[in-house]
Amino acid sequence: MATDLDQLCVTTIRTLAIDAVQKANSGHPGAPMGLAPAAYTIWQRHLCHSPTNPTWYNRDRFVLSNGHASMLLYGLLHLTGYEQMSMDQIKNFRQWGSITPGHPEVGVTDGVETTTGPLGQGISTAVGMAIAEAQLRERYDGLIDHFTYGICSDGDLMEGVSAEACSLAGHLGLGRLIFIFDDNEITIDGTTEISFTEDVLKRFESYGWHVDRVLDGNDIDAIDHAITNAKKVGDRPSLISLRTIIGFGSPNKANTSASHGSPLGEEEIKKTKAAYGWDHPPFHVPEEVYEHMNAYEAGMDAEAGCVKKIASYSAMEERKYASLKRRLSGELPEGWIADLPFFEPDEKGMATRASGGKIIKHIFGVLPELTGGSADLAGSTKTLHEQFGLIERGSFNGQNIHYGVREHAMAAIANGMTLHGGLRGFGATFLVFADYMKPALRLAALSHVPSLMVFTHDSIGLGEDGPTHQPTDQIAMLRALPNYFVFRPADANETATCWAQALERKTGPSCLVLTRQNVPTFDAAKQKRIGDASKGAYVINDAKESPVGIIIATGSEVSLALGAQKLLAEKGTYVRVVSMPCWELFASQDSKYREDILPSSLTKRIAVEAASPFGWERYTWGVDRVVGVEAFGASAPAPIVFEKFGFTPDNVAMKFESILDS
Repeated sequence: MATDLDQLCVTTIRTLAIDAVQKANSGHPGAPMGLAPAAYTIWQRHLCHSPTNPTWYNRDRFVLSNGHASMLLYGLLHLTGYEQMSMDQIKNFRQWGSITPGHPEVGVTDGVETTTGPLGQGISTAVGMAIAEAQLRERYDGLIDHFTYGICSDGDLMEGVSAEACSLAGHLGLGRLIFIFDDNEITIDGTTEISFTEDVLKRFESYGWHVDRVLDGNDIDAIDHAITNAKKVGDRPSLISLRTIIGFGSPNKANTSASHGSPLGEEEIKKTKAAYGWDHPPFHVPEEVYEHMNAYEAGMDAEAGCVKKIASYSAMEERKYASLKRRLSGELPEGWIADLPFFEPDEKGMATRASGGKIIKHIFGVLPELTGGSADLAGSTKTLHEQFGLIERGSFNGQNIHYGVREHAMAAIANGMTLHGGLRGFGATFLVFADYMKPALRLAALSHVPSLMVFTHDSIGLGEDGPTHQPTDQIAMLRALPNYFVFRPADANETATCWAQALERKTGPSCLVLTRQNVPTFDAAKQKRIGDASKGAYVINDAKESPVGIIIATGSEVSLALGAQKLLAEKGTYVRVVSMPCWELFASQDSKYREDILPSSLTKRIAVEAASPFGWERYTWGVDRVVGVEAFGASAPAPIVFEKFGFTPDNVAMKFESILDS
C-alpha cells in the first residue's frame, strides 16, 4: 500500500529533475515529472541492484530508452546510494566534465547500462540484454537469473528499430523483459493525434508480448501490481501502457509539449512546487527519503545470496563455473589464438566470406561467448553453424541467432548482448545494408562496446545485382565513425588475423568487410614482407630494388596491386605494395612502425580500393591518386564491372606511372 513516504520520494525525484534542468538552463523536465511514480516503483519494489557494485553480474538491468529523461535516472542513482552520483554531480547536470550528460552514457556514469537518447535504441538494446541473460541462465543452470526492466516513450515505439527488435523479442518469448510505455499522448510537435493513433497494445500483443494497461500514472500500487503480474509471465516479454501526464504538477505546462525540452522557468517552478506542497530550497532531499531509498543493504544482501550460490556451484560444476567466470571477466582463453585456421597458398583461393565462415566455425568452438547470426542471409554470409545450437523460443543455449530481415535491430541487439557481459554479440549482412544499421553502430563506437559485424558482398564485385546492392560508399561511412575499426582483409589468412584483432579489441566495435568473389591465398614465403596484418598495414611484397613509390590496397584489390607491381617491374619501375586491412589499427601503431611501412620519403603513392576514394588522401596526398569508384556501380558480371571501372593490373600500373612526374 502506497504511503506518504512513497509520495515524498516521488516528489523528491520530480523536484531534483526540475531544479537540475533549471540550473543547467537546458534539458527535459516533463518526462521525469510524469514518470517519477513508475520509476520509483521499479527501483524501490522490484529492481535488484547493488549501488556499491554497479557491475555486479546478477543485477537486474534497467534501461531508460527515452534517454532525454536522463534526470529521472540520475535522481534515482543519487537517492539509492550510488556514491559517484553526488549532489554536486546533480547540480552539474549537462556541464563539461560531469557524469550527468544530457543523455545517459554507459561507461561515464555508474548504473547506466546503455547509452540512450536516439529513440528506439534503448528498448532494442535491452532485447539483446534479455537474450544474454536467457542464454547464460540456461547454460549455467540458473546461476545468472535476473530481469531486464525499462521505460520507453511513444517516440521509441514510433522508431522502426524498436518494431524490429520487439518483434524478435516476442518471437523468442523473452519472458524476463519488462517495459513500461510512457503513454502521455504528447510529442514535440503536438499530441499523438497528429501522427501516432495506432493501438500500441494490440500491436505488441500481435508480436507475442504480454500486455497490460494502467490508467493512472500516479498510482504506485497499480503500477506495482502490473509489474508483479508481468514477472509471472515466463514465456513472453511484457509491455505495460501507463497513462501519465507530462510535466505533472505544472499549472501552465503540464500535458503540453512546452514541458518536454526546456526548463519550466522560475515562476512556473514556484507554482509547480506549490502544487506539490513542496516548500524547500532547490536540490533539497529530506533525510527520510535518503534512508528509505538507499539500496545499500538490500544490494549487499542480494550479492551475499549469490556468493553462497556461487560457492556451491563452483564446487559441483568446477569447469562450467570457470568458463562462466572467464566469460563475465571479458577475458579470452589463454592461447586461444594459436589454433586459428591456416590456409595454404592457392592461386585460385576463396572468397573471404568463405574463409571467414570457416574461421567463425572454429571460433564458435573455442569462444562459447560468441553469439549472433545474420539478417536472413546465413547462406550468403557463411555465419550459421548449427552444431553450436540455435537460440529459439524455449531454448537459449545456442550461439546462432536468426535475426530475420532486421538489420538495424540486429546491430542494437548485438550491442545489448555485449553490454550485458558474458557474450560477444555479432551480426552479419551485406555491406550495403550497413546504411540501415548506422545509428546502432555509432552508439557502439560512442559507448566503447566491442560488438562485431560481418559485412560481406563488399564491392562492385557483387556483379549482376547492380548498384542497389554494390556498396561503394559504405566503407567510407564506417571509417568516418570515431572508434570504429573497419577490417578489409586481402585473403584467407589476413581474414583470420583480422578476426583475431577484432576479438582481442575491448574498447570499441569492429567489422569485417568480406568478398563475395574468390581472391588468391598468398604465399608469404615467396613475398618480401615487412610487418604483418595484425598491425593494420604491412608490406606484403617489397620492391626487388629500391622502390620509387608505394601502391596501397585493401581486400580484393591487393592482388591487383601485386599484378601492377609486376608489370611496372618489367618496365624497370620498382614499387612497394602495402596491404592495409585496417586504417584504424595501423594509425594506432607507433610512429616508427608506420614510417617503416610508409616511409615519408616515398611520396609517389597511389591507393586501390573498389569503393569511394574519400579519405585516402591522408595516405596518398590527393584523391586524384586513388583508383576508386565515384559512382554506385553497375549491373553486369563482376569481371566486366571491375574492368569497366578500371580495376585491372594494367590500369593500376598506368595510374602509378601517371604520378611519376608530378
